[in-house]
Amino acid sequence: MTTSTVFPHVRARGVLRVVAGLFLFGISTAAAQAATCGSPIEPGQYGLTFQSGGVEREVVYVIPSSYTGKKKVPLVLDFHGSNSNPKVQLGRSHWNEVAEREGFVVMALAGSLKGELPNTHAWNVPGVTAGDGADESAAIRELLKLAKDTLCIDSTKVYASGYSGGGRMLSQYICNGFGDFAAAGFVMGLRAGTPVEENGVWQPRRESCQPSRPVSIIAFSGKKDHVNPFEGGGRAYWRYGGEVALNRWAELNGCETRASLETGENADVATYAGCRAGTSVVSYVIASADHAWPARTVRFRLASNGDNSIREVDATDRMWEFFKASGGEMIATVAVDAACGDKQKTAAISDGGQGTRCSPSSKPGSNAPLVSDDL
Repeated sequence: MTTSTVFPHVRARGVLRVVAGLFLFGISTAAAQAATCGSPIEPGQYGLTFQSGGVEREVVYVIPSSYTGKKKVPLVLDFHGSNSNPKVQLGRSHWNEVAEREGFVVMALAGSLKGELPNTHAWNVPGVTAGDGADESAAIRELLKLAKDTLCIDSTKVYASGYSGGGRMLSQYICNGFGDFAAAGFVMGLRAGTPVEENGVWQPRRESCQPSRPVSIIAFSGKKDHVNPFEGGGRAYWRYGGEVALNRWAELNGCETRASLETGENADVATYAGCRAGTSVVSYVIASADHAWPARTVRFRLASNGDNSIREVDATDRMWEFFKASGGEMIATVAVDAACGDKQKTAAISDGGQGTRCSPSSKPGSNAPLVSDDL
């Protein structure tokens, strides 16, 4: 594994390394693209820092082995939860592994607020967080520009995922009218605007969520999530439930009024179809899941395979299939059952001092880490 504070540009005659900030502030977009498209980059996981609004921001990014610089590739931004950091998040989501297998770039940005644990961060969510953090939306936009200026990125295939607090940050970013992402995935963190109570009922404040265009949404929720309850309640930033958020996104995307519902032994799948611009909204509500990233704990029947086969996949694999279809083609999926049931004990893992996983007695391949203490 290689780490660096710069983008490493590998050429046939040697290695040219350029500080990331220069691309943002010293080189034109056209010149940067001319210098990088066509230039291969050594694969690996790297770190960089850049300045945004006078604040130094940290990023971890992954270049797959197949990257040549001659063909534009997709980009996925991965947003960590509160009290976490980019490295822990990639260890949780495994986007780095999917990126290597599928041939795209993944970047994980650190939030601007200090977390409650050492070396962790949280997000200054617009309209919600009462903190002195930086302008997160500006930093996200600048990171996207940096990626497009310095790497061969297909701007039509830029996606994002967010876990817990990172999902809330991603939700509000899209709500605030930034239309950078073709599709977005959420784990235990989908919102549709800031919460407001009207006539005793909590719901999204409509004026706080005004997306610039329809965007495909895939969300994973757990019925045993005590941090961000699917049924609603919880902390001041949460209040309204997951189904309320999903219905609001279906409305914002101009989807059909009612969702089609498929039920499995351990999860329900709601699909809102007929949305504008070929988008869709898909929700997995997993009965046995708590506040954790669903790893290989749920088996899905993936109709897109053509053989109606059942496979154990995690939320990341499912997101990527959804992203590739831009949410429009692969919506007929059924969650079947749990590979790590309620009766199985969980074991603590060393992941920033947080987390649970399926115990070694669970099925082979089903013990990927699930971090459950982020907000």
